[in-house]
Amino acid sequence: MRNIIDKIEDKDVIDFLEYLKYERRMSVNTIDSYGENLLLISDILKKKLIYLDSNDVRNFLLNIDAVPRTKAHYLTVLNSFYRYLIFMDKLDNNPCDGIKSPKLEKKLPTYLTSEEVDKLLNMRLTKPVDYRNKAMLELIYATGARISEITNLELNQIDYDECVIRVTGKGKKDRIIPFGDTASKALKEYIEIYRVFLIKNNTCNYVFINKNGSKISRQMVFKILKSLAKKAGIEKEVSPHTLRHSFATNLLNNGADLRVIQELLGHENLETTEIYSHLQNKKIEEDYSNHPHAHI
Repeated sequence: MRNIIDKIEDKDVIDFLEYLKYERRMSVNTIDSYGENLLLISDILKKKLIYLDSNDVRNFLLNIDAVPRTKAHYLTVLNSFYRYLIFMDKLDNNPCDGIKSPKLEKKLPTYLTSEEVDKLLNMRLTKPVDYRNKAMLELIYATGARISEITNLELNQIDYDECVIRVTGKGKKDRIIPFGDTASKALKEYIEIYRVFLIKNNTCNYVFINKNGSKISRQMVFKILKSLAKKAGIEKEVSPHTLRHSFATNLLNNGADLRVIQELLGHENLETTEIYSHLQNKKIEEDYSNHPHAHI
């Protein structure tokens, strides 16, 4: 964050970024992104941000060469900045009030079919890391947990008797997620037999560890999954989030209630979960288009 602050001369923006860091506890990456955005807007408009009015904001969004999603993000950042200024009694009105966010196309997430998941998880097991990878991916698919929730999972967060894991998600909210026999078997095999070969002489309570006995990184999970997908002959772009989408989509396709899926995924709003209904509708349309009398 220090680097972006060094580029900014506007004290209001610096104070805002400090507020995001110390009061809102936002990540360094998010704060840097907000700082870069505010600096860009100020540079383009050649004006201190506190002096912008609604017309300035509208003209900026209208004229900047950016996709609707990026424009919507700029508006979100400005909104947040002006709400902060109002909160600090530095401003009376928010120039973003009444400005509608650009309409965004709903991007449907990529997911794997049950057959593709089977191909991915039917991996050859020879080394301790193979058993780790198998357990890790089985658990992600069985629970729909976020990658950060999996990499931060500790041994005491697994309850084999109840077949659940306790994770801490966004907003530091805890939730309990069940998992099935397949994930349970893979987890036990990895933890009870093969994890010791990775932990070596280290003390580490994280479930999934690297060859040095330390917590596995998100980047490493991405690399592992990409490699395994390629070996399985899966041509889709696959990430840990793809498995999360696959978990939710396949649950919905098998009759699960949308609110139950919302709870399992840890979504605050049902709207976020409803994207999986769009996926289901798209699949119905595609299946129907194969009907011999579907086209006139």
